[in-house]
Amino acid sequence: MQGKNSEKSGERRTQAERRAETRKALLDAARALIVEKGYAETGTPEIVKAADVTRGALYHHFADKADLMRALVHQESEAIAAEINNQTNTGQTPLDAFMSGASAYFSAMSVAGRARIMLLEGPTVLGLSEMAEIDRQTGGATLLEGLRHAANHGALKDIPLEPLADLLSSAFDRAALAIANGGDRKAYEAATRKLLAGILTD
Repeated sequence: MQGKNSEKSGERRTQAERRAETRKALLDAARALIVEKGYAETGTPEIVKAADVTRGALYHHFADKADLMRALVHQESEAIAAEINNQTNTGQTPLDAFMSGASAYFSAMSVAGRARIMLLEGPTVLGLSEMAEIDRQTGGATLLEGLRHAANHGALKDIPLEPLADLLSSAFDRAALAIANGGDRKAYEAATRKLLAGILTD
């Protein structure tokens, strides 16, 4: 009895592994094509062909091309959040913590194709409100948390934090896009530090 159950469990794991491999293949294929050609110019038949799976497999995992894009944005956003979390710690001053986070964000967004997916194609396909929600779900709230932490330490008096977080996020995105397109990262990081110092220093 135990042997049969173990065998069935093994089969389930194998099926799960196959499903995960198919999903990964579709995401990898979609990512490569969207980065190369853009979302609008990428068709599901070529995604299926590049992933070497059936059309039925695509629609088993994703409702449509937009749903595939949504999953791709989630994947990229989770990778960005992990990079930021790995590079920041609670023992830093607010300014140093923000700069560590900004630098980690610029590094994460420098991964080939990521800036296009997250800052150009994603907002066009999913809309700004859904992109913001995905950001919140995958760790984007850390910017607002950082501002609240700074406020608790006496900085940012009488400044509304949520609008400030939106403004800083837009500035970081603009810098990340410029860096990804060949801009001088050191110059952008120096400008970012100056901007943050003015905001965080009384």
